[in-house]
Amino acid sequence: MTQSDLTDMFSEGGGLPETLPGDPMPLLRAWLDEATEAARTPNPNAMTLCTATPDGRPSARVLLCKAIEVDPGYLIFYTNSRSRKGEEMEANPRVAAVFHWDEPGRQARIEGRVVRSPDSESDAYFASRHWTSRLGAWASDQSAPIGSRAAMLEKVTQAVIKLDLDLGALLDGGEVNIPRPAHWFGYRIWVDRAELWSGGTGRIHDRAVWTRSLGEGDAPETGAWSATRLQP
Repeated sequence: MTQSDLTDMFSEGGGLPETLPGDPMPLLRAWLDEATEAARTPNPNAMTLCTATPDGRPSARVLLCKAIEVDPGYLIFYTNSRSRKGEEMEANPRVAAVFHWDEPGRQARIEGRVVRSPDSESDAYFASRHWTSRLGAWASDQSAPIGSRAAMLEKVTQAVIKLDLDLGALLDGGEVNIPRPAHWFGYRIWVDRAELWSGGTGRIHDRAVWTRSLGEGDAPETGAWSATRLQP
């Protein structure tokens, strides 16, 4: 085997451009779009979100990324603000998220600061959900203890009564108005660190990180991205 053969062998699987792009967000969204089009998993937009208490105790869970806004550079997800993650984000807005697409051998690690989405954006997305999911958002005090599954299902029934819903219309697939609860809305992760990873032969992966400065507020000013290739 020659040096050239060895180089060719370990070149297989390189997934990042030799000259790194100035902005990682278009490539991140392209990877998500490719995973969505390939449809090899039920939820290609699944990501692990990590939050932490002010004293640094972390917690993680898998949820769905509903959008990647390339410019100005944030991710969107939706949840109950009274959940554990909601309370932790309120106390400590610094979060991290990870996407993992096993079949193409890709991973994306995101870090940034989370802010609430505008009410209009949350209203529009909530209205697009299936009525069962909208009803569930009213019925569940997410993360709070409950005595049994039967008790949870009773809460669903009570939500139908509270909202004065026509159960027959619901079951027949009719249009039913279920407004968004005040404690349920979208969040935007404004990204200030993005690391993209593509698997390679012999674990000689292709890996790079981009960082930028991030101002304060719900629509922060952002600095220019700085890109660095990393050893695997």
